[in-house]
Amino acid sequence: MDFTQYNTRDLWQKDIDHVIHPWAYYPEFEKDGALVVAESEGAYVYDADGKRYLDGIGGIWCVNIGYGRPEMAEAIADQVMKIPYFNAFTDTTTPAVAEFANRLCSIAPDNLNHVFMSTGGSVANDSAVRIAHHYFSRLGKPEKRKVLSHVQGYHGSTYLAMSLTGMPGSHKNFHIDTDLVAYVECPYVYRRPDGMTEADFCDHLVSEFAKKVESIGADTIAAFIAEPILGSGGVIVPPQGYHQRIAAICKQNEILYISDEVVTGFGRLGHWFASEAEFGIKPDMITSAKGITSGYLPMGATLISDQIHDVITSQAIGDNVFSHGFTYSGHPVACAAGLMNMHIIERDGILEHVQQVGPYFESALAALKELPIVGDVRGKKFMLCVESVANKETKALLPDDAHIGKRIAKEAEKRGLIVRPSGHLNILSPTLILTEAQIDNLVSTLRASIETVTDELVRAGYKIG
Repeated sequence: MDFTQYNTRDLWQKDIDHVIHPWAYYPEFEKDGALVVAESEGAYVYDADGKRYLDGIGGIWCVNIGYGRPEMAEAIADQVMKIPYFNAFTDTTTPAVAEFANRLCSIAPDNLNHVFMSTGGSVANDSAVRIAHHYFSRLGKPEKRKVLSHVQGYHGSTYLAMSLTGMPGSHKNFHIDTDLVAYVECPYVYRRPDGMTEADFCDHLVSEFAKKVESIGADTIAAFIAEPILGSGGVIVPPQGYHQRIAAICKQNEILYISDEVVTGFGRLGHWFASEAEFGIKPDMITSAKGITSGYLPMGATLISDQIHDVITSQAIGDNVFSHGFTYSGHPVACAAGLMNMHIIERDGILEHVQQVGPYFESALAALKELPIVGDVRGKKFMLCVESVANKETKALLPDDAHIGKRIAKEAEKRGLIVRPSGHLNILSPTLILTEAQIDNLVSTLRASIETVTDELVRAGYKIG
């Protein structure tokens, strides 16, 4: 690697001058700027000065197979030379599109045999809602259009996807469609009411969901969208049996169940998809992105059931035009990347690796709960989170001005580890190829970072414990 080619300060300034960064807090960003990440290899990235970092966030939930895979570069280049782009509209396709669709459906739950392709998770979720609306309109039930979603659920950043997202902080100074979407309670086990068991909490959540359906009216609800594990909202694992019971209510009320597997798909929990393998449900749709190409190229997919497909393609139900699509739906180069990504995951036994090493990761990180500000460590396999608190007994949070998640992330960055801050949380979603030795390094670095920040907070007069 030759880092002399990079002028870090120049790149840093150009970025500040011209790039609008998602979720940037500009008073701080315009002072500190961005870390210029220039190169990568395996589980590591390098800044433009050549400093190496263990990537604890996988780009951002994305780089499942790790960085620098020559096979991916070759597959992408080969497809570019064959045909870099041709539309996959009404009556054209490419070999890459057909092969990718066939392979993707072969690894999905057996009721999901059809795929609409897009460019990312937000658009995949937009498409799922549009398909749900089209489905019910074709059945003569256009009034079934509302969508239920979780408080703290995250489904993307387009107008519709952000409306589905139940994170109020992300709505500030923006508008969402409050008529289309209604939110149900977050299945946040750690912050369930005092004295309530996890089983009782599950009963409570299911009852609340059923009451919400009744109050809104099942005849107006098209779909429920849910992440198997809520990702950006805090890596929240619902109580045992929750998804199965909610899916049963949806089925009883002719509400389509959309499983947002943008994060959990393609191995993060040790399965191609987590809905059936990990949580025992067969949704009506699964949305995917991120790990579908391991972030090497933008790609999104909305898998739909045979039942939905039969209705939206039936010639027996009135006028039938599926008027939904994008210029880059079924982009052949992205499809080639997706095919190679699936090949690498299977060839290298990455699903099996996650199933074997994931519990080790969970256990190693759980040891951080002994630290005075760590209230909870949660998640599954390679999707984990550390929640910091001021008081472990009351679960009270530190004041906002402590910037606890960001301070821990900054301290970790100094030590060569990238973790994702989100308020009082630090989220971990590394590449799926981490070894136990790399996990030990990650955990020890994070521990040292938390300890340093805790000492700083105590010296600054923050009350801990």
